[in-house]
Amino acid sequence: MLARVWAASVRGIDGYLVAVEVDVALGLPSFATVGLAQAAVKEGKDRVVAALQNSGFQVPPRRITINLAPADVRKEGSAFDLPIALGVLAGSGQLASDRLARAVLLGELGLDGRVRPIRGALPIALAVREAGLPLLVVPRANLEEAAVVDGLDVRGVDHLSQVVAFLRGDDEALVQPTRRGAPATLGHDDVDFADVKGQEHAKRALEVAAAGGHNILLIGPPGSGKTMLARRLPTILPPLTLEEALETTKIHSVAGALAPGQALVTARPFRAPHHTISDAGLIGGGATPRPGEVSLAHNGVLFLDELPEFRRHVLEVLRQPLEDGEVTIARAATSLTYPARFMLAAAANPCPCGYHGDTQRPCTCTPVMVRRYLGRLSGPLLDRIDVHIEVPAVGVLDLLRAPPGEPSSAIRARVQNARERQQRRFAGRPRLYANAHMRPREVREFCALDEAGEQLLRAAINRLGLSARAYHRVLKLARTIADLAGEERIRPAHVAEAIQYRSLDRLRLAA
Repeated sequence: MLARVWAASVRGIDGYLVAVEVDVALGLPSFATVGLAQAAVKEGKDRVVAALQNSGFQVPPRRITINLAPADVRKEGSAFDLPIALGVLAGSGQLASDRLARAVLLGELGLDGRVRPIRGALPIALAVREAGLPLLVVPRANLEEAAVVDGLDVRGVDHLSQVVAFLRGDDEALVQPTRRGAPATLGHDDVDFADVKGQEHAKRALEVAAAGGHNILLIGPPGSGKTMLARRLPTILPPLTLEEALETTKIHSVAGALAPGQALVTARPFRAPHHTISDAGLIGGGATPRPGEVSLAHNGVLFLDELPEFRRHVLEVLRQPLEDGEVTIARAATSLTYPARFMLAAAANPCPCGYHGDTQRPCTCTPVMVRRYLGRLSGPLLDRIDVHIEVPAVGVLDLLRAPPGEPSSAIRARVQNARERQQRRFAGRPRLYANAHMRPREVREFCALDEAGEQLLRAAINRLGLSARAYHRVLKLARTIADLAGEERIRPAHVAEAIQYRSLDRLRLAA
């Protein structure tokens, strides 16, 4: 007897439907799975058999063949356990239900029949809605996540027997979501720029970076507040739009990074990997490709503390996502692309001891040591970081006497106004919503300088030896500074401030 049950899987960050065809035929007892099923899927037959028997159902002593279609796409993960079990019940005559043809079922089975959570519930729910199927059954732990998708009946399940009861007509057997649709977006309420005393120049640089989506490098001695400043960067970024929240949640769902019961990523991500991370951990990959830190930081901030301590080849793989806003992971059998448009915030000491140029503590490094330390950061990587800002140490008396800083909400309002000007300017241009994303064509169109501004920039290029890429970065920064000031034309003062944000170029020359 032949039965068919709908399941789904994820490729990259997008879901797709899988038809689980179950044939229960006469012959020697066997249980075979075909259709490019990976190890976790093939091992599921033992979980399915135990779960069925421990839930009071029979596993017929027949030749059982499971086909996962389309057969030319690799099937990964344990979410096929539940649909395979129901297919066996339907194929052996123990379950008859017209609901099977209209439902997509997902879940990993425990040996006692319990249904455990899966990865990728949100992208699968979007795929089910697009395919026009009306019902999605997911583990209860994934219910709120899948319920974010409107126009789809989503139910949660705790045990195999509940699904069987529901398919037989018991509408109360499955759990319904407590909330439908996306929740309101939230911010990072636990930190605020009001906590930062002093460092006005650095806070201004962070405001400029946030207003234009620019990458930023904070350079200063230990204890100067670089990490404190960087952790507050998400608090001045504009709130996530619903489209951004859905895209970000899809990545976190596929990576298994959502908190238990979390429905949607509602605050801009802030990822801070340790400097011992591998290139696969940063960019993504593995035998079964998964998103890396750059993709988990999509639409948010990737913070790399102690930047020169990262291995050179790990930093160099950042160049493609910084330039393209996405990561392509190629394998012999497949190629996956993950979005990776993030703001890079990095922190570094100016030398191995950390006190080069500090007025309070002497530096013990020789010029050769300073050059070697800064040489760990390649020129092509630094050219992709728009803002280099020095963060000097703040004295104890200054900390005690300084009034509270400006709150994040006030800074965010200015950043939001600047972003809205950019969105109006770039209307109709796909994937272009901040000044940092401008290509050379947009730079020529929107970053024209007057004669005084050109002379100032030409002198800076000759003095600092800026590359063509760095030249464009300065122009983009000047455009953002003008947007913060509410001006359409870039003035020499805006160019001068943009040039100041190339501190590392001056440090490298001094070293």
